[in-house]
Amino acid sequence: MYKLLLCLRYLRTRWIALASIISVTLGVATMIVVNSVMSGFTNEMMVRLRGSFSDLMLESTGLEGFADPDYHMAKLREIGRDRIIGMTPTVHVPAMFAFQVNGQWINRQIVLVGVEEKTAASASDMSQQTLHPNNRQQLSFNLHENGYDVYDRNAPDQSKKRVDLESAGWGYRRFWAQRQKRMEKIRAEQAEQQRQIEGNAGPMDPFARSNPGLATGGDQGNSAAPPSDPFGARNNVAVFDPEKEQHIGIIVGKELVYHDGMSRFMAIPGDDVKISFPTAGQPPKISSDNFTVVDIHESKMSGHDSNFVFMPLRRLQEMRGMIDPSSGIGRVNAIQIRLREDVDVQELRAEIAAAFPKAFFKVDTWQDKVGPLLAAVSMEKSVLNILLFLIIAVAGFGILAIFFMIVVEKTKDIGILKALGASRRGVLGIFLGYGLSLGIVGSGMGLLLGLVFVWNLNTIRDWLEYFTNQKVFDPSIYYFYK
Repeated sequence: MYKLLLCLRYLRTRWIALASIISVTLGVATMIVVNSVMSGFTNEMMVRLRGSFSDLMLESTGLEGFADPDYHMAKLREIGRDRIIGMTPTVHVPAMFAFQVNGQWINRQIVLVGVEEKTAASASDMSQQTLHPNNRQQLSFNLHENGYDVYDRNAPDQSKKRVDLESAGWGYRRFWAQRQKRMEKIRAEQAEQQRQIEGNAGPMDPFARSNPGLATGGDQGNSAAPPSDPFGARNNVAVFDPEKEQHIGIIVGKELVYHDGMSRFMAIPGDDVKISFPTAGQPPKISSDNFTVVDIHESKMSGHDSNFVFMPLRRLQEMRGMIDPSSGIGRVNAIQIRLREDVDVQELRAEIAAAFPKAFFKVDTWQDKVGPLLAAVSMEKSVLNILLFLIIAVAGFGILAIFFMIVVEKTKDIGILKALGASRRGVLGIFLGYGLSLGIVGSGMGLLLGLVFVWNLNTIRDWLEYFTNQKVFDPSIYYFYK
């Protein structure tokens, strides 16, 4: 009993004990808060990465891909059975993406991905990361009338309004098509007046007569011929009408067409762009065509949103020459596979790898695709935990220093206790109980403080942003609002 009484007395009378408790409290609370935030960020990142890549990918080792994806998917079904939820074939091609802003061409290097509309949603979250709700229900590469997400649907109350998307769709496309027609009509009238003036002054330029587009200064990049073009009418060539028609639809990554400095989109659904990519023949040739932006892809992963552009799989196969003319069967680069949550991914991966020749196929998990990124995040967590452990170790050494000081100060008291019959173990128990009490109280208070802090983390973040006038966990960098 005397051990407990003396321990409580030392705790009450020595204010330096309070400093030790506070240091332990802050160390434990910091460790809880930092690990919680890092774990939450890592979880968000892993969920998005898995949704973009699928659980497993059967890929071709060659750039030409492999033929008959239906046969290979049937073989995968036999191996995976009920462990496989969905599969979809894809084609990945390096390409050049070009669009006009204020009359100037902007070129970006991209990865052009051919996806199958019917099966894409079963194997990846690509369709769920689009900005039009209809595409999230059923993926389509047709331009919609309107209805694109003006606010980020993950946090509509905190995100900025995307004013550019209010008019996106067919309404925007019709407006610019009509404006272009009016401009062409004005240019044609001016050219006709100029020809009349030149006709009165002397003979007309024969080159101008044979190419009215050059004479009128027509836009060479526009696929639609000017209304006054005599050759289109003479040869009954169908003239592309952007007011009523669209080119092959594509879904572009947000970071490709979004300008952070201006906080606006440089291209929105309804705009036409150009994409160039190599064909699959030998030697490869460059294929280039016009495409219409029909939606925007926002995965919250800058590496994906700044590189990926999606288009219909069959159209990409046709344009690249990846379809066998005799059988009509196309070639693909990869098959994405989505598995059940309880499936052992590594076990199924080994089974699939054994069933396909390694010389032509490789099987990767989504972790393999982003191994360096996951390793970097894991290393950051480890380093932070080491630093936090050192903080708590400093508090522990502080408690140890207090022990030595109390022992030195209480030498006479210890002698008196031993003279009264206290055992060596009993005296030792007084000071061990004192140190243990400091650790338990400090750890308990740190645990409580850390949990309260984490539970109210969003509110505390709002306070910090209000007082510092700076963004904490800026969504443009971390891609989450809470």
